[in-house]
Amino acid sequence: MSREGALLVRAKQEKQELEDLAVFGGEPSLDDKLYVGRPNIGDRERLLERINDILDRRWLTNSGHYVQEFEQKIAEMAGTRHCIATCNGTVALELAIRALNMTGEVIVPSFTFIATAHALQWQEITPVFCDIDPRTHTLDPKQVERMITPRTTGIIAVHLWGRACNVDALEEIARSRGLTLMFDAAHAFGCTYRGRKIGSFGRAEVFSFHATKFFNTFEGGAITTNDDDLAAKLRLMKNFGFAGYDKVIYIGTNGKMSEVSAAMGLTSLESIDEFIGVNRGNHAQYGEELGGLRGVRLIPYDPDEQCNYQYLVLEIDEEETQISRDDLVQLLWAENVLARRYFYPGCHRMEPYRSYYPHAGLMLPVTERVAARVMLLPTGTAIGHADIRTICQILRFAVTHGADVTQMLRSSRPPGMVTR
Repeated sequence: MSREGALLVRAKQEKQELEDLAVFGGEPSLDDKLYVGRPNIGDRERLLERINDILDRRWLTNSGHYVQEFEQKIAEMAGTRHCIATCNGTVALELAIRALNMTGEVIVPSFTFIATAHALQWQEITPVFCDIDPRTHTLDPKQVERMITPRTTGIIAVHLWGRACNVDALEEIARSRGLTLMFDAAHAFGCTYRGRKIGSFGRAEVFSFHATKFFNTFEGGAITTNDDDLAAKLRLMKNFGFAGYDKVIYIGTNGKMSEVSAAMGLTSLESIDEFIGVNRGNHAQYGEELGGLRGVRLIPYDPDEQCNYQYLVLEIDEEETQISRDDLVQLLWAENVLARRYFYPGCHRMEPYRSYYPHAGLMLPVTERVAARVMLLPTGTAIGHADIRTICQILRFAVTHGADVTQMLRSSRPPGMVTR
């Protein structure tokens, strides 16, 4: 029997009693672990052809044939004049921040991956954490205005879950207050804002092509911009400041993308419509399976915008479900569904920021509420329809019996035990 067939059989063996849940000693619903962010793999034969060509050329890095082709295609997709490919998204952030001469204080969301804040702090720039819109989970422009001080030089907004920030409002704030605006677009490759591709907003936008992203280059990132001078500066900075064979004219570092990463990127581009189609279908199935389940909200995507549907995001309202987000995560892990809390507990509650700003949470009530509610589930080409059906059946059962599950978890959990 095929794996899909076996999963269909297993999916029919639904949880009937609380003791059927693996967290209480029952058999896990899935034999194999399902991860959030499992890599999508395109045409392996095409990738291996490119890798063999790289080996034949004996040009493995330093802006070779495949990196140049990759940069050209990413710029075309983003609708920009320039794409500067990098070894990863974090280095891309650091390069863009430095090239834009950000100093002092820069306003960022706390509800983001820690790299957004670290890229500033690493360069002795103070990240000023700003609250988010409860509906979009992105920077709230009204709150941004409140956080501006005489030391503020810039804003780094994050397009979260592939849903764009309020770009127009942020650009107006930046213009009127003389601030530099750039975007962390790690989640948003292939997405649009008001019909325009993300990549050309602000002074620059930064993408991540890490293996966990729906579109990956194994490991990699890129900066896109329409600013010719900024692009030239970034190209110097990512290659030690070299402006010729033995001519260094600027301070720089090693931020280059390798040829093999570019080969993976080009191969992934050839399958990008398939990846997005699978994600879209998965999102629709989750929506159908979980529709009407009390206290469980599937984050929607705007049908009028292009989106990569990269993340399957739920908000859990514990008052309605009578079971917490953290308890649901624990329960799912026992079933081999490795659900994740994103971006828990918020950058402001991670070091060194919680020591620097112990009372930051008072200014971030929406961030704290959302961080306690958000849960991500597996999607992408590594899971099938039967997997989704099984995950949703577990969730329906757990929420339907939320109070009883919570009581059993509390009685079976040793005092002082910390949940995942």
